[in-house]
This record gives sequence, structure tokens and C-alpha cells, in this order.
Amino acid sequence: MRAEREGPRADHCVLCYNKSVYGIIVIIDRIVTLLTYLIIIRALLSWIPSVDYRHPLMSLLIRVTDPILLPVRRALPPAGGFDLSPLVAILLLNLANQLLHQLLVSLLASG
Repeated sequence: MRAEREGPRADHCVLCYNKSVYGIIVIIDRIVTLLTYLIIIRALLSWIPSVDYRHPLMSLLIRVTDPILLPVRRALPPAGGFDLSPLVAILLLNLANQLLHQLLVSLLASG
């Protein structure tokens, strides 16, 4: 009789675990999407010569995207005057997102 009472509770805990992992997957996907958009916006704004880099929004954009773009810039050789770091950073972000997604889905499957 006691096992019958623990059964639904155990299933409920597994469902809570699954919802938590699913929530983490959704949050990671949204963060990667936001960072991708911010990197694209920064790349597009770099083509506009009249952009004021001292503007608070531009400063925020730089502070958010620099931790991603600077390591990629250091690792990439110059490509004929073109900055390919935004493209590579977006590809690496999406690769990391896919790897984390697969890891978390495997946790869901095993849980």
C-alpha cells in the first residue's frame, strides 16, 4: 500500500525534473538567440560611419558582445580587411547551443 502512495509522487518528481530541464533548454535557446541578434546588430552598425560608440545603448551592446567576439577575433587571422568574427561567433554559439541541447535532452531521456 505504501508503494502505491510513493509511485505517483515519484512520477511527479520525474515530471518536475523534466520540466526543469526543459525550462533550462528554453532559457539557453533564448539567450543564444538574443546574443545572435545582438552580434548581427553590432556587425550591421559597424558599417555605418556615423555611429556614436559613446552612446549608452552602443556601450551596452559592446559590453554584451565583446566577451564573445574578442576571443574569436584573437583566434582568427585577418581576412583581407573583413572582420569575420561575428559570423564565426554566431556559428560557435549555435554549435554550443546544439551540444548543450543534446546533453540536456539526453538527461531528459535518462531521467
